[in-house]
Amino acid sequence: MKKLLVCAALLISGLASAQKGSVLVGGNIGFASDKVGEAKSTSFEFNPKIGYQFADKWTAGVEGYIASVDSDWAEKTEKYKIGGFVRYTQSLSETFAVFADLGAGYQNESVNDAKGMYVNLIPNLFINMKNGFGLNFSIGGIGYNNLDGRNDERRESFGFDFGKTFNIGISKNFAL
Repeated sequence: MKKLLVCAALLISGLASAQKGSVLVGGNIGFASDKVGEAKSTSFEFNPKIGYQFADKWTAGVEGYIASVDSDWAEKTEKYKIGGFVRYTQSLSETFAVFADLGAGYQNESVNDAKGMYVNLIPNLFINMKNGFGLNFSIGGIGYNNLDGRNDERRESFGFDFGKTFNIGISKNFAL
């Protein structure tokens, strides 16, 4: 777990003052703990991104997602996603920019060895703190998921969750 957190800290260091030919590194880390009576649940998630800015407003790259949920009332679940993303960025000022990430890829869930695919579109606000290092804020997006596993029927979901979630990420753009 410590190694994962160190890797996460190194990977989460992209955009706003980004320039064509630069490399974007960013992502989010999350942790939650719930207690209901004597039963408790903990979850951890990490989703890094690394991309290459191939045009003034366009970045393409790879994204990942690792999550673990352990609770007293259900089997421990581990989730993994790996895929690609395309980002379109529009600068509003030297400090602010908005961007949208369109991502798609493969996913796996440990319960019933479920496998499938995902597609999502997530708008964000970027605040440039200094030299392309900044904070990303999102309040949801649009997503589609499907999973098919052993001893379980195929699951498909479509979500439109603007305003239901709030995420903060860190990113850094490195000039080449």
